[in-house]
Formats: sequence, structure tokens, C-alpha cells
Amino acid sequence: MAEEQTQIVQGGKTSAWLTENGFVHEALEADHQGVEIIKVDRDFLLPIATALYAYGFNYLQCQCGIDLGPGQELVSMYHLVKVSDNADKPEEVRVKVFLPRENPTLPSVYWIWRAADWQERESYDMYGIVYEGHPNLKRILMPEDWVGFPLRKDYVSPDFYELQDAF
Repeated sequence: MAEEQTQIVQGGKTSAWLTENGFVHEALEADHQGVEIIKVDRDFLLPIATALYAYGFNYLQCQCGIDLGPGQELVSMYHLVKVSDNADKPEEVRVKVFLPRENPTLPSVYWIWRAADWQERESYDMYGIVYEGHPNLKRILMPEDWVGFPLRKDYVSPDFYELQDAF
């Protein structure tokens, strides 16, 4: 029987700053390009997002949903960038919020980064992640009466979908 090894991940600059300022989070392993990844509990998303904005992460480059597989968690991911005139290479951090499949709700960051508007709507439409406090959370790609969330890995496509008034 192989022993399970626990790997301790050394947090990066942003994780260290969050820790110094008392924000609860978990540092995950950086991606292949060295971008720091931080895991945040959904209850702490807004305070941490607000702090990151104040720390200089003024650009939400990407927000998306991720499905880890049937029966597993959904993830809401935020890729943040510090955009400034005096930086050779902008600082980046990725924030991930892991959500239970049965109740994938978390607060919207629309009020911090307006770019989250359509991106959160797409994650809602494709994965069923509900962003509480979003000003207009409704389907953006699928018809309003569509049943289910097409990018979930356990989604079963309907055999037939009638397009009404599609002439």
C-alpha cells in the first residue's frame, strides 16, 4: 500500500500579505507559469476580494466556473491582475472558491470588479453557480427555459429541444 504524501505549499507574496493582515485562506500550488493560487472559503470571498482590490489587484482578467467531475465540487475561479504604469510584468493571482454541487452559491464580486457582470452570468448559465447580489443574474447563452447546466460533467443532453419562433 502506497503512503499518501502531504505536500506543504509555500504561499507567495499575496498569500503572505493576506496572512499578515489576518485573512483566512489556503495557498495552493502555483500553476505552470508561476501564478499564485489561493483557495478561499465562500464566506470570506467578499472581504478577501475587497482587500485584494485595495492591495492593487484592480483588474479582473477572467472569472469562470470549473466542474471537478460528477459528484465532486464546482469551482468559481477569479484571475486578478495588478495593472500599473511602472511595472515591467504585472503581478497576478488566481482565487478559487470550491462549492458543494448541491448548493453552489456565493456572493457576487460585481460590486468590486464590474467585469464580473457577464462572466458570472456565464458561470451561472453553464454551471448553475448562483452569485448572490448580482444585479441581473439570468441566462446569457442558453434560452431562459433551458433545463440544466450544459458544462457540468454530469449533464445529460436532451434528445430534442424545440425552437419556438425561430424563423
